[in-house]
Amino acid sequence: MLLKPPAITPTDLWQSVKIVKFVVWNTLLLSKIMKKLFIAVFVLSATAMVARLSAHAADVDDPVVRILAIGNSFSEDAVDQYFHEICEAAGKKVIIGDLYIPGCPLERHYLNARTDSAAYRSRRIGFDGVTITAEPVRLSSALRTDEWDFISFQQSSPLSGLYSSYGDLKPLMAYVDSLSDGSPRYMWHQTWAYSPGSTHGAFPTYGSDQKVMYDSIMGASRQVIADHPALDFVIPAGTAIQTARTVSGNLDLTRDGYHLDYVTGRYIAACTWFEAIFGESVVGNPYHPEGMSSQEARMAQEAAHSAVSSPFAVISATDR
Repeated sequence: MLLKPPAITPTDLWQSVKIVKFVVWNTLLLSKIMKKLFIAVFVLSATAMVARLSAHAADVDDPVVRILAIGNSFSEDAVDQYFHEICEAAGKKVIIGDLYIPGCPLERHYLNARTDSAAYRSRRIGFDGVTITAEPVRLSSALRTDEWDFISFQQSSPLSGLYSSYGDLKPLMAYVDSLSDGSPRYMWHQTWAYSPGSTHGAFPTYGSDQKVMYDSIMGASRQVIADHPALDFVIPAGTAIQTARTVSGNLDLTRDGYHLDYVTGRYIAACTWFEAIFGESVVGNPYHPEGMSSQEARMAQEAAHSAVSSPFAVISATDR
């Protein structure tokens, strides 16, 4: 038996029309709301993107160059004195960080990285020349204090000429890379040989011979650059010191047989850092420390300039 469909009254029909009109009106209203919401989200996203791009542009235009040394007392000799003044005299604004442990080799730097040890002394020289010293400091926290433009690595002086001891450099660099903001350029700080009469306990490793030690350091620093493409360049402080020794006839230039003397030695190293990083000749820079004559300053600057042009060998006066 077929069932008859229910009768549709005029009232039912009117109610159906009202429902359809309600649905259509609300659909149109919702469409307008979604459109406005989409526009708002788009504007916010665009604003955020512009802000990020503006911030990046500000970073690119930032005239302050940030330089961090991960080292030991030899980095202290090189950058904690005179380097800021040389940069300032050349019109450069720099922030210099030196994260160091006396005598610290690459192996210990990497151990400190893996264990996040607060084992460092930190010295930070602002672009205004004000120095802030702190300890103990973690490598991880030092890497985050600034968006460093340049970061240097080095081996401890007893091991500087023994390339077999450089095995922890690559994982150390990977660790630094994982925590660094921006895209810092990595540098190898080539250190110097001891004075001929040095009583350092590691000097017999090199036959207690300055030239043997210098040649060993040169071989190791050549190899470290060849084996580590992430190292952008070498800072040839070792060759600069050896060049000055050769030119001046003073084969020492240290205060204790291995640390640089407080005036000439440290000034030569600082000049070398300046020219290696900025690619500008340091010869003629108007700054030199008190107690140094203009003639001595010129010799130091020329030794640094010569080393940057020939990082792994002393250029004799006749070859220049």
